[in-house]
Amino acid sequence: MDDEKAADLFGALSNGDRLKVIRALVEAGPDGMSAGDIAGKIKASPSRTSFHLSALFDAGFILRERRSRSLIYQVDFKRIGGLVNFLMEGCCKGSSELRSCCSF
Repeated sequence: MDDEKAADLFGALSNGDRLKVIRALVEAGPDGMSAGDIAGKIKASPSRTSFHLSALFDAGFILRERRSRSLIYQVDFKRIGGLVNFLMEGCCKGSSELRSCCSF
């Protein structure tokens, strides 16, 4: 991942409600959540939640899957992990002794 891509991804996360959505989906795990459940969890209107889900989907942070009549949203752990790894590259100047400070 390069600096420009990372900056774009951080831009998509630069909103408190979007961070709440990501956290809710991380907690939900692979089962995911419906838009209505997410709206209730983050205490936002359905239209506001839909706006944020769209932005996060466009950035690649979340996945959506149709299950019966509902869209279920899941966090893309690979994308989130890639962004975290980008931040941690070169941590502690590569020292394996110091690297434990940044294990996650």
